[in-house]
Amino acid sequence: METVTLYRPIGLKEFILIAAADFKSFPPRLSWQPIFYPVLNQAYAEQIAFEWNIHDEASGYCGIVTRFSISKSFIEKYEPQNVGSTNHDELWIPAEELEVFNQHIQGKIEVVSTFLGEKFVTPEDPVLAEMIISNSREHQI
Repeated sequence: METVTLYRPIGLKEFILIAAADFKSFPPRLSWQPIFYPVLNQAYAEQIAFEWNIHDEASGYCGIVTRFSISKSFIEKYEPQNVGSTNHDELWIPAEELEVFNQHIQGKIEVVSTFLGEKFVTPEDPVLAEMIISNSREHQI
């Protein structure tokens, strides 16, 4: 099966929910989140994680970039959306389609980089804490 690699910048709370699902699915959207938006490249995901998540209390002052593969035949029905610069490409998955989207993820969701804000507090779970700390990027984008 042919796959496509996508990225998703997340905060600490979403990371904990993904870990609870054994890194196999993304959690349902909250009532005020009508769209799930994975992005098409790591640089854009890191920009969001660094510029937004580390300053956001709801993100736990932590930006985590995840990477995952999804079946190409499934994802082709979603038109890429450019929301800014040339590399600001993302997919808009309606919240009600996220469960089906998750079923097409191949393998596990991986952590590829993390960015920690000044107010970040390390999670109590030592495994999750290690995943965050060991992938921390010290330099700025």
